[in-house]
Amino acid sequence: MHDQNDWMDATLVSTRDFGPDIRMFEIAPKHGVVPYEPGSHINIAVDIGGRRDVRSYSLIGQPRRNVYRIAVKRVNPSRGGSVWLHNLLPGARLQVTSPRNHFPLQYGAPRYLLIAGGIGITPLLGMAQALMQRNADFRLLYAVRSQRDLAFAQELKETLGSRVTLFISEDGNRIDLQHELAGFPADGDVYFCGPARLLQAVRDTMTALNRPLANLRFETFGSGGLKPNEPFWVKVPRLGVEVAVPEGQSMLDALEAAGVEVMAECRRGECGLCAVDVMALEGEIDHRDVFLSEHQKRDNSRICACVSRAVHGGIVIDTAWRADQ
Repeated sequence: MHDQNDWMDATLVSTRDFGPDIRMFEIAPKHGVVPYEPGSHINIAVDIGGRRDVRSYSLIGQPRRNVYRIAVKRVNPSRGGSVWLHNLLPGARLQVTSPRNHFPLQYGAPRYLLIAGGIGITPLLGMAQALMQRNADFRLLYAVRSQRDLAFAQELKETLGSRVTLFISEDGNRIDLQHELAGFPADGDVYFCGPARLLQAVRDTMTALNRPLANLRFETFGSGGLKPNEPFWVKVPRLGVEVAVPEGQSMLDALEAAGVEVMAECRRGECGLCAVDVMALEGEIDHRDVFLSEHQKRDNSRICACVSRAVHGGIVIDTAWRADQ
């Protein structure tokens, strides 16, 4: 589903580590950098076990003249993209797309609250810098589990000063969402990027405070859920197929590897194109998408194959794909 004409050759120019797990990559596209707005990302072609796949990574900060900057946290278990990238050395050849933006910053709000969890700081750094340039009224809350998870802390402090507040869980310092949102104007905009649990906490707090969820704009990691990854099975009776999904692979990838066609695009649980009908369920579903409504998730009638998983069993599905299409 990706535009084949948009791919271009690029070179990994340099890397920089922020602790043992987070690495920044500076990537120079062959034909130069295309200007982009805060919240933009690029797609990168990765090699997972000899198979080409695609991963999306947010662009960091303001545009640079010659390179795109991304930061990737090495995750274990993972679908393999972060491990593949962390094994690259400067000089490596890559294929990337031009920037696209599914998480745009809307200007004109009376106040902004930016909330970043872990590596979710990557798109919000550029947003904060853009708001700073416009002298907008905003704060950035940056929460991590430990000191080793901090990235760009020095750059944040130097450019944003008192507008950024760091929260480190291992030091007993956590975001008090009730406090932060209770004092935030109802017509202000909230931007979030981070793990699923923190997103759910933000949503729950805004609902409890009668704050309009329409003012919450967010981007997810496309892989983190409320439950740990574990293997499960998927059956497609119409095709006579049963597929085992290991803990480090998505349901979508496992189906495609078995020759089952599933329409897909974002692979981050946002567009809903890969949503398939659930015919039967053993165990429960860990819904990790942001496309299905809360009612649909409680009903377990559909599942976004790119990110969501079955827990303690498996799932029987039917896909929208038909051979005569």
